[in-house]
Amino acid sequence: MKKQLEQKKLKKKKDKEERKQERHENSVGGKLEDMIMYVDEHGNFSSTPPEKKKE
Repeated sequence: MKKQLEQKKLKKKKDKEERKQERHENSVGGKLEDMIMYVDEHGNFSSTPPEKKKE
């Protein structure tokens, strides 16, 4: 009985680890550079940084 419970526990842990690994491999990723948005002087959003103006 104890052996069966222990085996169930180990199997459940292994399955959970496999699901975690699969999610990690299939994630689309969320790099910080991809999430940054810039706002120009007119209030429009842009994914590229604004050009620096020389004054």
